[in-house]
Amino acid sequence: MKERDIVSWNSMIAGYNQCGFDASALKMFSKMLMESKLKPDRYTLASVLSACANLEKLEIGKQIHAYILRTEFDTSGAVGNALISMYSKCGGVEIAQKMLHKCGTSNLNIIAFTALLDGYIKLGNLNPARQIFDLLEGCDVVAWTAMIVGYAQNGHNNDAMDLFRSMVKEGPVPNNYTLAAILSVSSNLASLNHGKQIHATALKLGKALSVSVSNALINMYARAGNIISARKVFVLIKQRKDPISWTSMIIALAQHGFAEEALQLFEEMLSLDIKPDHITYVGVLSACTHVGLMKDFHKIEPTSIHCACMIDLFGRAGLLGEAQDFIERILIEPDVIAWGSLLASCKVHKNVELAVIAAERMLSIEPDNSGAYSALANVYSAFGKWEEAAKIRKLMKDRKVKKEQGISWLQIKSEVHVFGADDALHPQRDAIYQMIGKIWDEIKKMGFVPDAPSVLHDLDQELKEQILKHHSEKLAIAFALMNTPDNSTLRIMKNLKVCNDCHSAIKFISKLVNRVITVRDATRFHHFKNGSCSCRDYW
Repeated sequence: MKERDIVSWNSMIAGYNQCGFDASALKMFSKMLMESKLKPDRYTLASVLSACANLEKLEIGKQIHAYILRTEFDTSGAVGNALISMYSKCGGVEIAQKMLHKCGTSNLNIIAFTALLDGYIKLGNLNPARQIFDLLEGCDVVAWTAMIVGYAQNGHNNDAMDLFRSMVKEGPVPNNYTLAAILSVSSNLASLNHGKQIHATALKLGKALSVSVSNALINMYARAGNIISARKVFVLIKQRKDPISWTSMIIALAQHGFAEEALQLFEEMLSLDIKPDHITYVGVLSACTHVGLMKDFHKIEPTSIHCACMIDLFGRAGLLGEAQDFIERILIEPDVIAWGSLLASCKVHKNVELAVIAAERMLSIEPDNSGAYSALANVYSAFGKWEEAAKIRKLMKDRKVKKEQGISWLQIKSEVHVFGADDALHPQRDAIYQMIGKIWDEIKKMGFVPDAPSVLHDLDQELKEQILKHHSEKLAIAFALMNTPDNSTLRIMKNLKVCNDCHSAIKFISKLVNRVITVRDATRFHHFKNGSCSCRDYW
């Protein structure tokens, strides 16, 4: 073009910006300023500020803002909205907030509004984010989803769930991203009831078979302990499965103890030319494989998570020497999880010397890791080394390291019931204690032997049994048996690893009451049925 007017320049700048070539949009703007005598109008400024926002170029955005102030340009419309969006996306939410008060909410468009909302959420400032959210009526699905995701990412799961309920009642129709986000919240809460309700909503809206929602459903059902429903969702996706679908299912199967099925699924994934990523290998290594396949064939560098899986693999096989050799050979420094895995294996296979090394390395990384002290004390106690166990407990006390309180919980209808060891606060305490006492006597008749040596105190047998009998997961199971229909599955959550005594007792209880009992502890799921557990007695 021999002659270019402001419309010509705006068309090119806006075109670059709208098609994702934001750097080119800024270059075109610079060229316009240098080569022509034209002054930018509101369309020019809105486009270049949008480009700055997308590129997170705060300094360039500030320069454009300085030009706007210097020329006393009107900021009540598109330019004001573009400035608010730019500052919000580039980390300047406080400036954006001031501009909002100056421009007024009536002039704020949905793009600027959502950008400001996202800006506060990224910083974890949820109260001002919610205030912004509540300012505008008729928010679109993007804004609702952003606020729900903000709550979820910052651990406010109940707030996210409440907002989703409000959205269903009075807001726009949830889209796939909304449903995937709220299913993630259900996964965090390990709430099967909430998850089922959201699944029903997705079915009603015709979105349950979308890949993003299906992937979230697989994770939700798996984390809530319902691996059967997770499998069903995976099968229903049919040919539309993406790598995330396969990875989610592989990890779910590995987590629930179905190692062979996880490996078969991985082989099927490879046969269909679906490329795994590093997360896939976390699941595969958890189920059992080797790092060579990962690095040599798929060019994926192992991480500390894969290292921990390998150490766990050797430990489960009783190959503690190989585990130690693997640690010495690899270039990756093992983390707390890896050393903790080795420490657990040392307890199972009675290797005190290596257990001490593993515990010391754990404590060198995290001096306040109460689990390392407790695990080492447990190892000493298991071998009858009471003096050494007492020294570890004293060391823990001297260093003022507090042991995490073990709790178990379950949800019945809409209420969550939480139990601690020797819990005396529950309204049904007497009935619960009576029930667990009756169960304890019955399973002992069946051959159950309490693991009294695991009680790290010098007490007589009767007192040790009393302590073991009232562990939190046993109380939760007794309560569940009293308050759930016959033949229904019991689903118990625990914040720590389930102890040897509880694991053994629950196997007997599952046979006694003819119920499936699913326990999710700190590391995995245990599915107890007819006297056996899916973990095959190694966890």
